[in-house]
Amino acid sequence: MKLTAAREDVLAPLQSVIGVVERRQTMPVLANVLLSARENRLSVTGTDLEVELVATSQVTVPQAGDITVPGRKLLDIFRSLPEKTSVTLSTEGERVSLRAGRSRFTLSSLPAAEFPVVEEINAQQTLSLEQGEFRRLIDKTHFSMRLALCETELKERAKIGQQVIVPRKGVLELQRILGTEGAIELAIGTNHVRAQIGDIRFTSKLIDGRFPEYGRVIPSSPGRTVAADREALRQALQRTAILSNEKYRGIRLTARTDLLMIQAHNPEQEEAEDQVEVAYKGEEVEIGFNVNYLLDALGAIESDKVEIGLTDSNSSCLIHAPGVVHTRYVVMPMRL
Repeated sequence: MKLTAAREDVLAPLQSVIGVVERRQTMPVLANVLLSARENRLSVTGTDLEVELVATSQVTVPQAGDITVPGRKLLDIFRSLPEKTSVTLSTEGERVSLRAGRSRFTLSSLPAAEFPVVEEINAQQTLSLEQGEFRRLIDKTHFSMRLALCETELKERAKIGQQVIVPRKGVLELQRILGTEGAIELAIGTNHVRAQIGDIRFTSKLIDGRFPEYGRVIPSSPGRTVAADREALRQALQRTAILSNEKYRGIRLTARTDLLMIQAHNPEQEEAEDQVEVAYKGEEVEIGFNVNYLLDALGAIESDKVEIGLTDSNSSCLIHAPGVVHTRYVVMPMRL
């Protein structure tokens, strides 16, 4: 194999796939990236057996071929080269030679045949939607190991109703490579989901099983609603959290007429209290929460105002922007 390219044309695909490549692996080949060069295209593949990323770019290929090389080392080399440097990469026996100006590097390699790749995923249906909209869905839910729900409308109706569970690492990698413009093509199979985003192809295994019946824990009509300025509430929570229990992060909310009191204490007998003006009419209600969960939800909401729906001291709360039904956050209470 031999190829010639500008530094940036190899660096870009390397940066796109490196998120799933670790230096130390139980399988040595997984610390490598697969380089495939043919027809003046370079394909770079990285995988951890759960998530696979493939990125391509335009290069000059005098001799087609496939080889695997240490991914992190190759990325570090290309990062260190001056901008717009011309690079020649070729195989020499079991080694890979890289020349750039007066610099020369020789890397170890493993045969391409040892590198595990995901072939066709036998898609049951494909969907097309805007990258920016899909990224918005992930941005507003990825942090939540509790319950966050965000929805969007498809331009074309889905062929079949389908629910799949994507592992956390896959979601985070997808979030990393998504842009804000252009389309994304999603293909959903029995065991994998695949996304084509420009020159990058993302493939992830799916988790077997069914997602919990989340609809059952979303409060349908909380009896009490606290309306507040989102930023004022967020800052008050951050201040109070300083003296919360470092392990459990519990804080107490007490809703009174047009006032929300926030309290925290810790094993050192230290206490914090803050008050926020809110719009609230009704009986006094006191409820405990993990402050980090509340801050996560408030951080994902873009509106200046926020509404918190409360039922009682033992029930979850529903957080959303006023009038918004497509993005909702549910936080379970905790005993203090």
